[in-house]
Amino acid sequence: MVLQSTPARAKSKAERAEAAPGGTGAPRPRTGRKRGAGRQLHGGKVTYAVLVLFSLGSLLPLVWTAIAASRDNQRLAETPPPLWFGSNLGSNLMTAWNDANMGKALLNTVVVAGTIAVTTVLFATLAGYAFAKLRFRAKNLLLLVVIGTMMVPPQLSVVPLFMAVAELEWTNQLQAVILPMLVSAFGVFFMRQYLAGALPMELIEAARVDGAHSLRVVWHVVFPVARPAMAVLGMLTFVMAWNEFFWPIIALTQDNPTVQVALTGLGRGYIPDQSVIMAGALLGTLPLLIAFAIFGKQIVGGIMQGAIKG
Repeated sequence: MVLQSTPARAKSKAERAEAAPGGTGAPRPRTGRKRGAGRQLHGGKVTYAVLVLFSLGSLLPLVWTAIAASRDNQRLAETPPPLWFGSNLGSNLMTAWNDANMGKALLNTVVVAGTIAVTTVLFATLAGYAFAKLRFRAKNLLLLVVIGTMMVPPQLSVVPLFMAVAELEWTNQLQAVILPMLVSAFGVFFMRQYLAGALPMELIEAARVDGAHSLRVVWHVVFPVARPAMAVLGMLTFVMAWNEFFWPIIALTQDNPTVQVALTGLGRGYIPDQSVIMAGALLGTLPLLIAFAIFGKQIVGGIMQGAIKG
């Protein structure tokens, strides 16, 4: 009875398949494609309007700095303020360059910010990899200690730090600014969080099975995976080190300044020349704009690559 019903049931299924629309009798393959998959999204007019407003708002301080740097001090004090460029930009830039020792300040700031960015990316990546993937005693406790240092105000460490710098006879030298900022707790935490999700343990184990030692694993496995986060961390660290003011104004003088220390020399006097100060600020900002114009595409590409999992 069972042997006779099985072929009949199979035959009825085949007949229903042939009677279905299309008449091929073959089951339709599942493509697994959802509705709207592969469709490119386009922003509406409101989206573009909001983006334009935010872009103009971001450019307004820079444009106003350039306008103020092209005017004289008397015109800036008038009401309403000037809304277009004047003819004093070149002279104000030259005055700021000479009065603030801007050439040496820019060179010192490039050295300081570049060194801090490179060392922070290197050390933070190594520490983040250790906290994310390696096993050792008191790992969580040490991570909490590192994160806890972010809650300590930097003003509390100024006195002992300056005493140490004076004892080492590093006052008014660049190493007094570089060495205390070689690595940051934020960088360690940032790289740890990124590598914890982006670096599979299978890659590390496969490299070790192939005979790679620890440094080889870091160089050929960890660094390629961490490259997008390293680019973002390097950019953020470079900008923060470039704009750092609190500790450099204590450790350095006008004879060997960074950009932010040099700009303080332009504000001295009974009546500070605001147009020259704005010209100095413009000189200190232009290198960052040039660097982002050159490397901005790679930085944004690294951010987008880190956002895609595959």
